[in-house]
Amino acid sequence: MAPFSVLCVCMGNICRSPMAERLLVADALALGGSADELYVHGAGTGGWHAGEPMDPQAARQVLARGGSVDGFRARKLLAEHVDGSDLVLTATIEQVEFVAELRPDAAARTFVFGEFGRLVRGLEPPAGPTAYERGVALVEAADRARAGRPARESDELDDPWGRADSYFSRVADEIRATTAPLAEALFAR
Repeated sequence: MAPFSVLCVCMGNICRSPMAERLLVADALALGGSADELYVHGAGTGGWHAGEPMDPQAARQVLARGGSVDGFRARKLLAEHVDGSDLVLTATIEQVEFVAELRPDAAARTFVFGEFGRLVRGLEPPAGPTAYERGVALVEAADRARAGRPARESDELDDPWGRADSYFSRVADEIRATTAPLAEALFAR
């Protein structure tokens, strides 16, 4: 069985999406998840930071919350990243639109971070013997729950690039408000 695949998207892929990527992995590992069951990756719509490491302030937030920053390198969002993902989480509404232009068939599995977290908190935990099956069921249920309504501006993650550590900390906490319930839905037994 293939792992449940989550793609995290922001503008540069050095702050928000890497924090989300690594925090979701940390949350999953804390619940007994494994790389065989979950594949989390990220990319940026801008692409100008491709090959660069995670922003040092973002890395500090990941490490402070028990995640790893080892081996991270930014990359530009490509259609094949979307094609291979069961769930796409973006930092902003504009990035949801970018993904939809790249791959219109991905609309039902693409959400703004806060939107997905808000929807998931109102859903029954999905059933299924594997994390993949629970993840697919969760994405389908979240898409039904949003019922075609657009995400709210309050669902977006502010861009912390170039700001103080306290700003990065707030954004990391907002990310965790989505990654924690997602990991729980996938791995809490």
